Amino acid sequence: MTRLRRFDGPLTRMLARAPGGFGLGQVPKDLVPERVVASVCGFCSTGCCLDIHIKGERAMNLTPTAGYPVNDGAACPKGWESLAPLGAPDRLTSPLIRNRHGELEPASWEQAIARMTEGFKAIAARHGPESVAFLSTGQIVTEEMALLGALAKFGMGMLHGDGNTRQCMATSVAAHKRAFGFDAPPYTYDDFEYSDTIVLIGSNLAIAHPILWERVSRNRDAALVVIDPRCTETASVADLHLQIRPKTDLVLLAGVARELIARGWVDWRFVEAHTAGFPELRQHVEAFRVERVVDETGVDRQQFDQFVDLFAPGRSVSLWWTMGVNQGHDAVATANGIINLALLTGNIGRPGTGANSITGQCNAMGSRLFSNTTNLFGGRDFADPKDRAEVATLLDIDVDRIPDRPSYAYDQIIEGIHRGTIRGLWIIATNSAHSWINNSELRSLLDRLELLVVQDLFGTTETVAHADVVLAAAGWGEKEGTFINSERRIGVVRRVAAPPVDAKSDFEIFRLVAQAWGCADMFREWTSPEAVFGILQRLSEGQPCDFSGIDGYAQLERVGGIQWPWPAERRGQDVPRVGRRLFGDGQFFTPDGRARFVVSDPVPPPERPDDRYPLVLLTGRGSAADWHTRTRTSKSATLRALTCREPVVDVHPNDARCRGIDDGDQVRVVSRRGVMRATAHLTPNVGEGQVFVSMHHAETNRLTFPAFDPVSRQPAYKYAAVEVERLRPGAG
Repeated sequence: MTRLRRFDGPLTRMLARAPGGFGLGQVPKDLVPERVVASVCGFCSTGCCLDIHIKGERAMNLTPTAGYPVNDGAACPKGWESLAPLGAPDRLTSPLIRNRHGELEPASWEQAIARMTEGFKAIAARHGPESVAFLSTGQIVTEEMALLGALAKFGMGMLHGDGNTRQCMATSVAAHKRAFGFDAPPYTYDDFEYSDTIVLIGSNLAIAHPILWERVSRNRDAALVVIDPRCTETASVADLHLQIRPKTDLVLLAGVARELIARGWVDWRFVEAHTAGFPELRQHVEAFRVERVVDETGVDRQQFDQFVDLFAPGRSVSLWWTMGVNQGHDAVATANGIINLALLTGNIGRPGTGANSITGQCNAMGSRLFSNTTNLFGGRDFADPKDRAEVATLLDIDVDRIPDRPSYAYDQIIEGIHRGTIRGLWIIATNSAHSWINNSELRSLLDRLELLVVQDLFGTTETVAHADVVLAAAGWGEKEGTFINSERRIGVVRRVAAPPVDAKSDFEIFRLVAQAWGCADMFREWTSPEAVFGILQRLSEGQPCDFSGIDGYAQLERVGGIQWPWPAERRGQDVPRVGRRLFGDGQFFTPDGRARFVVSDPVPPPERPDDRYPLVLLTGRGSAADWHTRTRTSKSATLRALTCREPVVDVHPNDARCRGIDDGDQVRVVSRRGVMRATAHLTPNVGEGQVFVSMHHAETNRLTFPAFDPVSRQPAYKYAAVEVERLRPGAG
């Protein structure tokens, strides 16, 4: 295989090391900081640590923390600009209530909380307890998530609550549970550097997770394979880019499994000792002959053979996936297809191996374990009487306060609004009216609610525009707690600035709600984030995610975070400086200790191109400076300068030519659900018959098709049928 030149490091490394770059540089003596506080970044799940430089009560600037196991002195553009959102002019400084004229006006906390609690109680009295729900986030600290989940479910009597983690990680959760018996990402970031073959599936790592891309860049001996319909920034420097047709990943994975079995490259010792379901896998993949794979995926036969060769016995292969897999109509089946390859070849539990899902939001892992939404605390099951009894005992509450069935998923809550069964909704730290799939429909549904409460940092989001009550929240850097990153590392978030005027931390807001609701006594032990951390340690004990052996926030700060599991018997032991991976002993979290092969037939996308809408719309990260709905990144002039502020649509030159579209033309991207105006960018980086638009524009989700994986209920943002039309000068 011809080796392609690998970048020495992404732009972020150059920025990190540039003298006077985005860091302190040379500053006057009167601006020299008096103290430095380390805090885990509040953007993505990588979990970098930042040193915040403080003088008096002011957070002056920051630099990446040298020696921290995750980022070791480097940061991406978002990390460098983490403080910018805190000083934004559109920060909420007090609660708001919509008046009888339909306008939001300032209110006291007493007024806002009373309007919220009295309104929700009245709705529940008229329509039953299932008529009020909440939508949470992967952006707040674990301790706040846990307090919210306990308050809403046990204190306020809500049955239904989910989070925006459903939009990014539900697929991985489901696949982990089916294969491993628990939502347990098995890897450490060190595995990027130990692999002989690195396979990135639906992951533009150089843009979405730049600090992890650093790890890949250090491993100059590994073969880098990228499986993606687009020639992304990451794919452009891969040794092998399999530019498959959109949503044919599962066909490719099954074909590779068949070929590995045919070549005798199965790790029989591992399969026989540590897995179950191999006969079913062998039978299932027999239908995926190479000819079928090549025909359906569009992958060249020689490329297919090259890919299979990289699984040769003796090689350490790591397979990594992100939203290109998770956000699909057949996503869980695809994720399990990835895991199947790792199990088949024994590439799990050893350095440089694993079927590895990279998390999205900074605290999506905390949300998955402790938000108390669709899973009971610590990965337990609401439907299991033993699990409910255990949690009730640990929290000293009546077991009857714990629901005996799981919540609706996010999309089912939205559907409940449509049916009229959900009448009141509390949205915390997420901008649903922007980010939800087919968002034009969601916006109309929000206006049907009897009461919508939105809790956020800013008064200018698309979701706040629909709210009846707005609660002014503190942001990252203005409160304390912990995040859990992609490699299961628990790190501390510190308060380095005061919230503006009368804004309060989410933790304080939840305590106010508990007091007004009349259930504060249930949370008498939940006095501070660190007190709640101790409660979560109790809830984790004996679970696969056990971290009961951590000696509080001080130890986490001292050692650079700790990966779970870290059970009580490890209390006082030295924490390894290198990362720890799971399943090195071949024991999984299933009843018999064996990992499961899981097979499924590929399912075609529910919306297909036709004569009216002949193109496939792909969506994804716009740049390393972009984040979600740009609610925070738009507050930084630096980050704004590094992004495309207006929508741009990537179109293949051949598709543009037959539509009379030139580079730079204004066009309309049209689906059955809506229209987006954009600037055309002609590029062969998208395949013929496909177009690409950044996910960060609210207009993008006017176009997306509301399909959901049947197992994870995760939205399928990555595939919709559209047409692109050139706009005449002066046309709207």
